[in-house]
Amino acid sequence: MVLKTSPNIAQARGRDPLTGISRWATRSTKFLGAAALIAVLSSPPSFAEAVAESSRAAQQHHACSVILGLDPSGSQYDTCIRSLRRSLTAWDQAQAVQTNRRACAEKGLEPGTPVFALCVVNGT
Repeated sequence: MVLKTSPNIAQARGRDPLTGISRWATRSTKFLGAAALIAVLSSPPSFAEAVAESSRAAQQHHACSVILGLDPSGSQYDTCIRSLRRSLTAWDQAQAVQTNRRACAEKGLEPGTPVFALCVVNGT
């Protein structure tokens, strides 16, 4: 038995046949976007470090070329960039040590003890 149906039956009922597909596609896109964000945030530090390094490089360029007015093709600009990198690396290391010291003290370890020093160095 063959049923005769109108190709516009869904529209006759007042619904667009693509509405369900459109909703599914929208939800799928949102889900995939959220999954990608989670993957980026939980990925190894190398990706996060690359993003931070890119941002830091832009800030260094801005400081040396725009703020100090150095020509990016000149040796003074190169010296400025190297100096900023060294300073920021030292600052990052000092911040890491400070964070580790605070965490070790919160664990109840006494500053000046070998256990405290190991905790600070290992960051645990």
